[in-house]
Amino acid sequence: MSNEKDSRASLLGLGAMGGALAAAVVEAGYPTTVWNRSAGKADPLVDRGAVEAGSVREAVAAADVVVACLYDAASVHEVLDPVVDELAGRTLVNVTTTTPEQSREFAVWAAGHGVVYLDGGVMAVPSMIGLPGSSILYSGSEAAFEQHRPLLDLWGESAYFGEDAGAASLYDLALLSGMYVMFAGFVHGAAMVAPAGVSAGDFAERSAAWLSAMTGGFAGFAAVIDGGDYTVGGQQSLEFSSLGDIIDASAAQGISTEVIGMVQNLIQRQIDAGHGKEGFARIIESIKHPS
Repeated sequence: MSNEKDSRASLLGLGAMGGALAAAVVEAGYPTTVWNRSAGKADPLVDRGAVEAGSVREAVAAADVVVACLYDAASVHEVLDPVVDELAGRTLVNVTTTTPEQSREFAVWAAGHGVVYLDGGVMAVPSMIGLPGSSILYSGSEAAFEQHRPLLDLWGESAYFGEDAGAASLYDLALLSGMYVMFAGFVHGAAMVAPAGVSAGDFAERSAAWLSAMTGGFAGFAAVIDGGDYTVGGQQSLEFSSLGDIIDASAAQGISTEVIGMVQNLIQRQIDAGHGKEGFARIIESIKHPS
């Protein structure tokens, strides 16, 4: 019986994330070929046992499973379209960040050329790869996911979201939306206190503990949203949640109110519609039904 490590892997794209993925594969003992558009990035991997391909075609020909970690959807087509004949009969794992529709388009493109397709969303920064807390979301070919699971698990917890190739991307981007809005809120707070002589570093120490504690409220919001009843007890009302004081204080500090203003707009639309006594979770209705 063949061992999964008999599978040959080629990794295309050796940026910070691609390099981390490739390093984990090399360290695990897989026969590994690497390719990068610009020279030099493969050198540390070659020193550890990888083979650097002179071309994309050479890299694809050397592999059973090809992993693409490139800049965007256009770059994936730019790199792989000229060698799609070589890809036929192989598995392509595309962990390039794409939209759900782009992921589905790749799945159709792959199927039309006899390529087995698995789409991936990396929920980690490069330094987390292979460590607790790293997770990779997949959708597309279930057979490919199961066949190459030992390799995929090298990078983090592997989660499969079904045959719809766009499902992993949708979940990935939804999670990232929460992250970026949180980051923007932190940066806004840092800007608020800066005129008072508070450094961003000092503010970060206090913010990390506070924001971490507040994530415990997600389950409560989710229960209300899934239940569809924003009047159940124990919630903070929309009227009480009004961010007018934060907006006024921000303006007084001479900074932009755009970040807080965005949230206030979601709140105010529900208040104006007569739902001010209902819970904060109701702002999802403002998001689901844009004006």
